[in-house]
Amino acid sequence: MEMIIEFISSLLLMLIPAGKEFSAAVSYATCQAIREAEIRLPPDVIAAIRNAAAKESSDIARQELGHILENIGLAERLGVPICQDTGVPVVYLTVPPEVPVTRDLLEAVAEGVRTATRMIPLRPNVVLPLERANSGDNTGPGMPAIHIRPGERMEITVLPKGAGAENMSRLAMLLPTEQDRIPRFVAETMLIAGGRPCPPVVLGVGIGGTFDGVAALAKEALLEPIDSMDPFEQELCDAVNALGIGPMGLGGKTTALAVKVKTASCHTASLPVAVNVQCWAARRATREVIW
Repeated sequence: MEMIIEFISSLLLMLIPAGKEFSAAVSYATCQAIREAEIRLPPDVIAAIRNAAAKESSDIARQELGHILENIGLAERLGVPICQDTGVPVVYLTVPPEVPVTRDLLEAVAEGVRTATRMIPLRPNVVLPLERANSGDNTGPGMPAIHIRPGERMEITVLPKGAGAENMSRLAMLLPTEQDRIPRFVAETMLIAGGRPCPPVVLGVGIGGTFDGVAALAKEALLEPIDSMDPFEQELCDAVNALGIGPMGLGGKTTALAVKVKTASCHTASLPVAVNVQCWAARRATREVIW
């Protein structure tokens, strides 16, 4: 099934009229990155889950981690999404100097999301915030959420974000004298969340910047590999795991697989801190745009 979908996608790309090659290539890369993220977890995430299962002393926790690993294997073997909540599309565009950032570029990304919704398929999750009207294709005002950063090659990185974990995220504007409150705030975030974000989680922590910027830092931290942590990240992770919430909230040693931190300079009178919660299905994938 997977090879058939790849073949059909390649044929569709070849049929694009001349002059539209770049937009088509962006849409294709977006769709393929989403498909990769939805069906296969990155190797570092799978390794972290296996490592957690090997270290667990609780029979129930080991069993739950075993179910998660079985789910991961079935999704890849069958070519279907890992989770019924396929999330909302969060996209990071890496743009080289020769590529102009235009409305057409952003629309090409959105078209890739629409194609992915039809072909994978994805659950249509995107609604208007007040009317709750569903677009049916995971696009709409502000969706997909697109972040643009400079680079040497044109790449599409996707971070599908489910609501169960996203809803548990928090932000605080601490005082500069309250640095010692950061570990408490991170652990408190998971204490409040409990089993709702489907632990074991990965936590992205942003520190510094501005009110809006610190949330973006926390989310971008979730793009980092989780096979290593610096001493501060390990301290935060240990504080979360000491809560004993465990896999699926049923108790155990592993509440967090990892904590990743990104920082930015901030105002001398401010210390913004944000925690973006990600479930065990820490989905991310990158595709280069070839045109």
